[in-house]
Amino acid sequence: MPLGINALLAVTRGPLGLRLDPYAGHNFFVEVDGLLVGGFSKVSGLESAVEVKEYAEGGVNGYLHKLPGETRYPNLVLTQGVTELDTMWSWYDDVAQGRIQRRDITLMLLDQRRIPVMWWNIKSALPVRWSGPTFDASRSTEVAVESLELVHKGIVKPTASRALAASRAATKQVLP
Repeated sequence: MPLGINALLAVTRGPLGLRLDPYAGHNFFVEVDGLLVGGFSKVSGLESAVEVKEYAEGGVNGYLHKLPGETRYPNLVLTQGVTELDTMWSWYDDVAQGRIQRRDITLMLLDQRRIPVMWWNIKSALPVRWSGPTFDASRSTEVAVESLELVHKGIVKPTASRALAASRAATKQVLP
């Protein structure tokens, strides 16, 4: 079996003294339909899981066959500080009023220089819950935040994102 790009990079990096350090999770952008819609403090729910269906074969009692089923995606939750821009509220309010418009979301992970290093596309997102800020006068230094919960039709990590990440890994400099 031929080595994949990840295995090849791992095998060659050790002897050359190169490292692939993970990126920081606090450095990201969120785009809705290709437009940057503000600074988000948190994104959760970027995950998927393949359900496993068990099948017992007649006469075979030593194990169960485990077959892949449907892929499930939990809701995506975008959290941001409340500002004068109400793009996310307007989208949610339109849906709540029956003006349904699904939108594509792109989540971009950035490096320490704030340059995109990889991204994920969320297909056909639709807001289903908005949570406004909690007001508490005893916590005068906390930022007011709102959250928008989205259902969607799947996550894709585009070939261009994967190629960019692989090319960056291949061209990393030797660390002192």
